[in-house]
Amino acid sequence: MTIHELHKKLTAKELSAVELTKAIIAHKEKTEPIVHAYLSDSHEDALKVAAAVDAKIAAGEAISPLAGIPGAIKDNICIEGQKATCASKILENFVPPYNATIVEQLKALDYVGLGKLNMDEFAMGSSTENSAFAKTTNPWNAEYVPGGSSGGAAAAVAAGSAIWSLGSDTGGSIRQPGSYCGVVGLKPTYGNVSRYGLIAYASSLDQIGPLTRDVTDAAIVLNAISGHDPKDSTSIPGERPDYTKALVNDVKGLKIGMPKEYFGEGINSEVREAIEKAAKTYEELGAEIVEVSLPTSKYALSAYYIIALAEASTNLARYDGVSYGLRVPADNLVEMSTKTRTEGFGLEVQRRILLGTYVLSSGYYDAYYLKALKARRLVKNEFDAAFEKVDVLLTPTAPNTAFKFGEKVNDPLSMYMEDICTTPVNLAGIPGISVPAGFASNGMPIGMQLLAPAMGEEVLLRAAYAFEQARPECTKVASIGEVTL
Repeated sequence: MTIHELHKKLTAKELSAVELTKAIIAHKEKTEPIVHAYLSDSHEDALKVAAAVDAKIAAGEAISPLAGIPGAIKDNICIEGQKATCASKILENFVPPYNATIVEQLKALDYVGLGKLNMDEFAMGSSTENSAFAKTTNPWNAEYVPGGSSGGAAAAVAAGSAIWSLGSDTGGSIRQPGSYCGVVGLKPTYGNVSRYGLIAYASSLDQIGPLTRDVTDAAIVLNAISGHDPKDSTSIPGERPDYTKALVNDVKGLKIGMPKEYFGEGINSEVREAIEKAAKTYEELGAEIVEVSLPTSKYALSAYYIIALAEASTNLARYDGVSYGLRVPADNLVEMSTKTRTEGFGLEVQRRILLGTYVLSSGYYDAYYLKALKARRLVKNEFDAAFEKVDVLLTPTAPNTAFKFGEKVNDPLSMYMEDICTTPVNLAGIPGISVPAGFASNGMPIGMQLLAPAMGEEVLLRAAYAFEQARPECTKVASIGEVTL
């Protein structure tokens, strides 16, 4: 069930928060041997919070829409007293001494946290195959990846081992796994949600956002985590609206743009057909479909990987075995740092650090990094120009459906291409949402991506909600073997 459905049952006393939490934990124990979405559990704390929510309900107190609803959080978001490993050996035993701002916000709303979720190491990957600790599977078919880097967050929601989850999105890491696992994945505007307490990959691109079963739940979670934070210098000032009020089943007169560059070579034919069918659905609902052009999009993936890896090289320099995290003993400081980073970082993280260091090095900074920043500005300008003509943009979330384990792990460029539809959004800092749009012939989910101008989450959610209401057959419940998810 969804957050909003369960909230009604809790307030009507048809179900207690403790009963709900125990039921999800019991279900999680059945699914985890198959899915492996979690890296750690916090069941005892979850049951304590659930009991406190029940006490409030019994006393006639009002509760928040998230109170007593079990969720889970990606393992690169800091929770005081719980490990935050980033799925890396270098942080295997790191326990943060503080809460991320969004965790403080959720605690104030009596959220029930079930544990920390698996991910690609330091959020670097598109399949969750780069985790140092576990291989999360896709709940639709265990032979397939769940996407990444928030693969655990998407798989947990699809599997029902969490009602909702939080992931982080640097270049599509919420939307792409959302598409692969058949759930809703929302990347808010850069700065709409605080990054304080999110362990950094690429600071100018990272953004926390929800993965949920439907669009209404995404709006509820966004209400809980959005807002200005003085601890985050990139946080956007000002009050935030109630995003649930944007959930109006009406898109008449809405102009929806379809960038022609997102439907060219490299896009799977079944994915293209699903998005074209979605466009027809919008036309039937009274929206106007307009073809637009974003010609600089073909450079966005290259620009993204130069900028993201350069920032990663800088951000990950702090893991040197001195202050915290793994330390491999050696005879001197340089040898100790080298051994620590060699043993602590996986191959993909090492690859990205090396590439990032290269593009920042003397003689190559202007040729690569500076040029990528200029391309980023062009990408942003093209989005701004497009949104002068249309209200939202409609594209595929990913060029393909989920692929099998091992299919791309030895071909980094092929893996990076899975982000081709999502990375421009992070470069521009605009919001994007992936919504289930159907299924491929192999039974795997297909996601469609909607984009809006900066701080345009309301129109984004409105368009997503209208499609979801018109096409309920796109949202189904996954199952593996005898376990119904």
